[in-house]
Amino acid sequence: MQFGVQFFPNVRPSEKSAMQYFAESLDVVEAADRLGFRHIRIVEHYFHHYGGYSPNPIVFLAAASQRSKQIRLVTGAVLPVFNHPLKLAGEIGMLDAISGGRLDVGFARAFLPHEFRRFGISPDESVARFREGLDQIDHLLREEHVSSHGQFHSYDDVTSMPRPTQLPRPKFYVAVSQTPASFVWAGTMGYSIMAIPLEPTMMRGLIASYREAWRAAGHPGDGEVMLAFSMFCHEDGLRAREIAKPLIEAYFDALVEATAEWDGQSSSRDYPDYDRMAKNLKKQTLETQMASGSAWIGTPAEIRDTIERVAQNYGQIEHASLQVNFTMMPRDEALRSIELFARDVMPYVVNAT
Repeated sequence: MQFGVQFFPNVRPSEKSAMQYFAESLDVVEAADRLGFRHIRIVEHYFHHYGGYSPNPIVFLAAASQRSKQIRLVTGAVLPVFNHPLKLAGEIGMLDAISGGRLDVGFARAFLPHEFRRFGISPDESVARFREGLDQIDHLLREEHVSSHGQFHSYDDVTSMPRPTQLPRPKFYVAVSQTPASFVWAGTMGYSIMAIPLEPTMMRGLIASYREAWRAAGHPGDGEVMLAFSMFCHEDGLRAREIAKPLIEAYFDALVEATAEWDGQSSSRDYPDYDRMAKNLKKQTLETQMASGSAWIGTPAEIRDTIERVAQNYGQIEHASLQVNFTMMPRDEALRSIELFARDVMPYVVNAT
C-alpha cells in the first residue's frame, strides 16, 4: 500500500480565506513530498463550502508541482460533465508538461444535484456525458488530427496542444462510489479506480467485481485501487480524537447539506439509491468512521492496527489517499500529523507488505 495526501476544501470564507487555505495546503504539499508520500490530489466542486474553493484542480496542482520534486499529482477528479473535452485535454497536456510528467488524471461523473441544476445540465445525462467526454479526451491525448461527432460535443481534425509529456498519455483513474455497473465498466475499460469507502462490506464486493472485470477483459495485472481516508496521527490517542471529532463531523454536516436534494427532492436513473446514501450520511460520526476504518485517528500504533483491519475488510489496496487538513484542521497540527505518520506508520506498513 502506498500513501498519498488529498485536499478537500470544506471551509466557509468567513472561517478561512481561500488565500490562507491554499497557502497552508501548499505547505503540506512540500512536507508530503519531502516525507515520501507518493501522491497529492484535489477535487473539482462548485458554489458551496463543501469543495467549492476548488473549481479547477489543475490550477492547484500546477502550483503544487512547483513546490514538490517527485510526488505524483492526481486530479481527484475533473468533471467532463461540466467541461468541454477540448479544453480539458489541453489543460491536461499543459499540466503534464509543467510537472515534468508527474500527472495522473482522475475523472468523475459529479454527484451534487445543486451543481447540475446551476450548470443547467440534467443528472440523467451524467453517465452519457461522462463516458463520451472521457473517450474524447482519451483520443485527443493519444492521437493527432482527431474528429468526433458525439451527442454533446463534436469537432473535426483537432490536434490538442500541448501534446502529453507521458506517452501515450497520463494514467487515467475513474471515480466510483456504489453503483456495481460503474466498477465493472472501469475494470473492463482498463482504468484505475478511486473511491470513498463508506460501506466496507459492500465496497469489498465492488472492488472484487472491478478486478474480475479487469482480468476478464485481458488487461495485464489486477487493476489499481485508490481509497480515501481521513487521517490524524498524534502521540496521545485521546487528544487525537478530541481534535478530530468536531472537524470530521463538520465535514459530514457539509456533505449532508450539499447532497440534501437527493433526500426526497431529486432522483435520477443515473444515480440509483442516492437517496439512501444521503440518509446514511446523516448517521456518520467520528465513532462510526473509525469503526468502519474510514477514519484513521489516533496514535501511530492505533493507526497501524486500523490499516491492518482495512486490509482485512477490503483486500488489496494499492493507494490510500489521506485527507489530513480536513475542515478547519490547523496547519501545524496537520504537519505534525503527517510527520509522525511518515516516521512511525509508513515504514511499518511498507515493511509488512
